[in-house]
Amino acid sequence: MTTSGITGDPQPICVETANAALVFYVDGEGRLFQGAFGAKGADLVQGQLAFPVAGDGWIFEPALRVTHADGNTSTDLRVIASETEGPVTRISLKDPEYPLFVDLLFRTSPDEDVFEAWTEVRHSESGEVRLDRFASSSPDFGGGDFYLTQFHGDWADEMNIQEEPLGFGIKILDSKLGVRAHQFRNPSFLLSKGGPAMEDSGEVFGGSLAWSGSFQFAFERLPDGRLRGLCGMNPYASEYHLEPGEKFVTPRMVWGWSASGTGALSRNLHRWTRKNALRDGDRSRAILLNNWEATYFSFDSEKIVSLFDGAVALGMELFLLDDGWFGRKYPRDDDSQGLGDWTPDPKKLPDGIGELTQKAQEKGIRFGIWLEPEMVNPRSELYENHPDWVVRQPKRPPELQRNQLVLDLANPEVEEYVCSLVDRTLSENPGISYVKWDCNRYLTQPGSPYLGKERQTHLQIEYVWALYRVMDRLAKSHPDVEVMMCSGGGARVDYASLRYAQEYWPSDMTDPARRIFIQWGYSFFFPAIATSNHVTLAGGHGMKFAFDVAMSGRLGMDVDVDNLSAEDREFATQAIATYKEVRDVVQLGDQYRLESPYAGPRSSLMYVLRDRAVLFVYSLGESAAAPLRLKGLDPSHRYRVQEINPPKGATGLTTTVDGSTLMGEGLGVMALSQFGSLVFELRAEELAP
Repeated sequence: MTTSGITGDPQPICVETANAALVFYVDGEGRLFQGAFGAKGADLVQGQLAFPVAGDGWIFEPALRVTHADGNTSTDLRVIASETEGPVTRISLKDPEYPLFVDLLFRTSPDEDVFEAWTEVRHSESGEVRLDRFASSSPDFGGGDFYLTQFHGDWADEMNIQEEPLGFGIKILDSKLGVRAHQFRNPSFLLSKGGPAMEDSGEVFGGSLAWSGSFQFAFERLPDGRLRGLCGMNPYASEYHLEPGEKFVTPRMVWGWSASGTGALSRNLHRWTRKNALRDGDRSRAILLNNWEATYFSFDSEKIVSLFDGAVALGMELFLLDDGWFGRKYPRDDDSQGLGDWTPDPKKLPDGIGELTQKAQEKGIRFGIWLEPEMVNPRSELYENHPDWVVRQPKRPPELQRNQLVLDLANPEVEEYVCSLVDRTLSENPGISYVKWDCNRYLTQPGSPYLGKERQTHLQIEYVWALYRVMDRLAKSHPDVEVMMCSGGGARVDYASLRYAQEYWPSDMTDPARRIFIQWGYSFFFPAIATSNHVTLAGGHGMKFAFDVAMSGRLGMDVDVDNLSAEDREFATQAIATYKEVRDVVQLGDQYRLESPYAGPRSSLMYVLRDRAVLFVYSLGESAAAPLRLKGLDPSHRYRVQEINPPKGATGLTTTVDGSTLMGEGLGVMALSQFGSLVFELRAEELAP
């Protein structure tokens, strides 16, 4: 490695993957600078402070801002040690004048070119230290042109893609919601260097904060043209008072890097997620039937059992009982009451959940249940007994969303209650093997009756820490119970919550014409195995289009199977059987985005697993016949291409083409009308002559 513009004898500290490197160096006075972030082997250049702190010379946005026990608002950090043990590098810094210690930690996944970065702060001063800003990561991306892509939206409109060039000044992407924190923006972004992000070329970074609470990404273009990114928990109204001997650990910032565009970046992040950030990432998922859009709150045990029969007849493997099954004094007949009273409604389920799990087992289908343990309705026995257990502000009337309030998980008694109620539900009903964990509102009055007046700013941080402790305990005590992470749709989709779940619910928008865009957005960071796609009647586009869109992830249905027409029932049975044949390819294979739905009426993507591939083609308007260039195949092999999941009476295309031709000239795809779709399976047959 050569140096450029650096005086003296810098001491480099290299954090490397197979193709990328984050390189630091220590100057003669012990200060830590960043010299490079990007391609491995690049020159070590003179950079900015690696982790700038406030109050002692740094005049731009700091990574850390501290008020010491004596009131001093300045900090100076010098390197006192660095070590690498296995995949983890720790750089230890200390203030020369105070016993304040800051460790920068980095964990690498070499094969996936992924870095995880986080910060630990501790001290032994005479009293508490206040942390006013606390970034997990603060990389210097150097100079040049940068384009930022964010993923924004709202309920039933998640993950819209917006790209813009970054000029001078500060661009902030953030959430201040605390809970259900990702409703308006996912904590992920793309940063392309040298031009707009391209699918198959160009240098691009992918950043995602593993945190389910409020977050902030601040991108500051400094006067010299260099770009700094400050990424972590949102410091807004979250000053943290750190006691002597206490350790403050930030969430991990996950960085992916690619020199070959967003496609390679996504495939690396998908592999990393399946290995490191998802429960059972190497095991394919069951096909699920949810009763929500079939019954909403109106059902009884007889109706639910009839849905078991319909699900089994279609070939499904798992049944999910959604909202509405609980409440005695305040039965859950709508969303105005009962939340928090997790006992079965004796009118709907006179023999409890146990009867349903037993009958599901007898019929050969697994059973799952909906829970929203972080929330409570004012019309509930829980609220009547514990009105002091909710997040609220004194002297203000409680503000409801979906007729509910948020339980104060910063209170250890509430944390224990939430953990115990879920544990009890699962322990008393061992036939439950799946939980849909929901969270349907965010914080608008962030006050804690438990935390003292000096600790109110801890609420949004302590809440998430408590939530993770609960989820960790439950995952360990019920390892065979799968979890879907839901938050009124996709308002809790991040690499931290997924460590306790097998999948997430992307959106309450189930119209497949809109889901194409939503699923496309999530695909930049999250693999198909974790993405729950349900067939519904929304949009009225027909069973084939709905199934073809849903089959590109973890397939499920949310319909009243008792009322399906004979034709729809026949097609659904065929589609489910077809999906079982290609499930491993979709859920465990490498994904290749081919044609974006943002670019024209036809969109397409495919999955490749060893010698097999599955191709999905969708048309949101009238699309002309045109070849489609495939990706990820072996150019030396011939592939048998067969259309699968065709409409009744159609035979579909069957041909044999070599991989080189499929990736060069492309596969001939017929013209499609609006909401037309095609699915193809490819199998390598032999070496091309």
